[in-house]
Amino acid sequence: MFSEEKVAQMAAYLLLKRGGRMAYLKLMKLLYLSNRRSILERGRMMGEDNLYSMPHGPVMSHTLDLIRQRNRAGGKYWFSLLQTEGTDLVLRRDPRTVDVDDVLDTLSRSDLKILDGVYAEFGHMNRFDLRDMTHLEKYCPEWRNPGSSRMPIDCKDILIYEGKSEEDANNIIQNMRESEDLKEFNTHLI
Repeated sequence: MFSEEKVAQMAAYLLLKRGGRMAYLKLMKLLYLSNRRSILERGRMMGEDNLYSMPHGPVMSHTLDLIRQRNRAGGKYWFSLLQTEGTDLVLRRDPRTVDVDDVLDTLSRSDLKILDGVYAEFGHMNRFDLRDMTHLEKYCPEWRNPGSSRMPIDCKDILIYEGKSEEDANNIIQNMRESEDLKEFNTHLI
């Protein structure tokens, strides 16, 4: 189940590291790589979203809709924290005065560790170099050229391409589905 609040906070955290503004193409790649790393290291996505291969590389679908302001079913939390200005995503708050503990309360320490690691490894790259990098088999072998369309990315492919056995990949995917079902069940109870 997509978590708008969690993904908005992931984006806000990365924007804080960059002074409050970043090209959304670059941000999308950093978010995707963070979710990818989370799948590999923890067997779950941080900001559960649908993953797709698109012409400019792999993306998180609902997140891209929010960035492009095309989300029809939500966005209230996202837009309270972030705004799109041309090709950039910008924090709505002054980055110098943001209380990280208050604003980023859904991110765990392990989430922050992954975001920090991805930013340390790739944050220095410009948006086009980062886009091109995500087309390389070395970094994102699950990406397939969709032409002018899009194709879903299966999390199992990410696991298999990174050396997990078929059995381990199936177990991780099963655990992800069970976790998703539990979250869905809990939201209906509230």
